[in-house]
Amino acid sequence: RGLGCSARRAREDSWLKSLFVRKVDPRKDAHSNLLAKRETSSLYKLQFHNVKPEYLEAYNKLCQEVLPKIHEEKHYPCALVGTWNTWYGEQDQAVHLWRYEGGYPALNEVMSKLRQNKEFTEFRKERGNMLLSRKNQLLLEFSFWNEPVPRDGPNIYELRSYQLRPGTMIEWGNYWARAIRFRQDSNEAVGGFFSQIGQLYMVHHLWAYKDLQTREDIRNAAWHKPGWDELVYYTVPLIQEMESRIMIPLKISPLQ
Repeated sequence: RGLGCSARRAREDSWLKSLFVRKVDPRKDAHSNLLAKRETSSLYKLQFHNVKPEYLEAYNKLCQEVLPKIHEEKHYPCALVGTWNTWYGEQDQAVHLWRYEGGYPALNEVMSKLRQNKEFTEFRKERGNMLLSRKNQLLLEFSFWNEPVPRDGPNIYELRSYQLRPGTMIEWGNYWARAIRFRQDSNEAVGGFFSQIGQLYMVHHLWAYKDLQTREDIRNAAWHKPGWDELVYYTVPLIQEMESRIMIPLKISPLQ
């Protein structure tokens, strides 16, 4: 019993010390400058649309007709990264992820052009009649995560969303810069993002799996790798809330 108590106290002391250890440059700077990719200036928009159940099929059809036109339009500096329906999680929900090459100026340019696009104006009006609610967030991508690029399917996607405690984003980044190395073997890591506008201190990790059993096998295998359990142990206290969505891509999604 004595040895067990000593080991537990040592682990708790180690955890407490970790909260006060900052491994990045402690200079005064926004965490977006410390954690985001420096070689790119891409901005991401994540949209959540809660659709009236009776309209989900019509909503998907409408999106599949209109969204590719925006994605393929050369004069719009944006790209559709992925579009899905939630399978497990919040039901009758659509999730869209967009990338704006060039940051906020690109976002402003796209929004300005779309306001003058008659077809898009009609699309928004028709889409609005099908929705119960909607929200979005503007995101940056973590420097240590994969760039989300098109991939062949079929796959299911998991969007794991974490509401962090204010002030802990740097610590999260420090730990996950190491943790991501444990989750690369099966090419399941798609992208990692943190919010800039919308709900703040939000982190989103996007994963791809062949099916639910493959997801279970890959996640269980991580626990057999030395160091993974320690990183999980340290990151859990940084989280206020967390949510997992299992999503199915639409036919037009570059991520299949």
